[in-house]
Amino acid sequence: MAEILQILILGLALGGVIALMGSGLSLVFGVMRIVNLAHPSLIIAGAYITYWAFKLLGVDPIVMLPVASVIMAAIGVLLYRLMLERQTKSARYSEMTVLLTFALAMVVEGALGGLFTNTQRIVSPDYATDAFFIGDLFIPKGQLYAGIVSLVIIAGLTLFLKYSRLGYAIRATTQNREAAELLGVNVNFISVLAFAIGIGLAGAAGSLVSFVFSFFPAKHGEWIAMLMSVVVLGGMGSILGTVVAALFLSVIAAFVGAWVGATWSTLTFFVALFLILLVRPQGLFGEKPEMA
Repeated sequence: MAEILQILILGLALGGVIALMGSGLSLVFGVMRIVNLAHPSLIIAGAYITYWAFKLLGVDPIVMLPVASVIMAAIGVLLYRLMLERQTKSARYSEMTVLLTFALAMVVEGALGGLFTNTQRIVSPDYATDAFFIGDLFIPKGQLYAGIVSLVIIAGLTLFLKYSRLGYAIRATTQNREAAELLGVNVNFISVLAFAIGIGLAGAAGSLVSFVFSFFPAKHGEWIAMLMSVVVLGGMGSILGTVVAALFLSVIAAFVGAWVGATWSTLTFFVALFLILLVRPQGLFGEKPEMA
């Protein structure tokens, strides 16, 4: 029983971080139907911002989180204006974004690799290697803090979307872009705002990832399938679905890693992606597409 509880705690803590990693990806797709394959590479960019702030200035990663978020949100605005805004009226916009963001991911990987090489790095504040001990259980402080902060950020995002005027506009745009525009919503501004928030969440996730996982520029290739699994299982565009799917899959992966082998835990996400596309393509909380 102690072993099961131990694995469950570790799975839930990491699940919170993965939920934050996927929430920006889900938000951007929900509002603009952008399949952002560059999202993991932008998370790594946020991790590098936090890494160098810690290494050069001694700034704690959690303290650096809002700064990294703002920096990445500003980069998000620039990327949207330069790459994605022109084609919003295209009937095949989603398909085009796959190619554009894949190319962006390669550019970001190459730029980070050129600047920092492919050496694995990790931020090491004191709590990253410490733990709480409760009887036979140990709870790593780094994973616990990262999981809690991630869920707090997602809760704040949920409250913003549910109760603020801008949140109403974002949700209206998500549900029906054309109807929202007819009702006076400036969907172009909302699109820029939502993309900035999504990339800002990537920056926040990068700050937490920086002391939970080791990272290097090419790491994004391992994360994209994991994040797509979480977002697709939860339902594309559903923040709640992303959280539920991330927690569920992380716990399953933790048990697989403990009882079968660490190299098999990642397979959990691939199998989940395959099964959900086969059985319920709209995901747990997604709406079934209408047949023409």
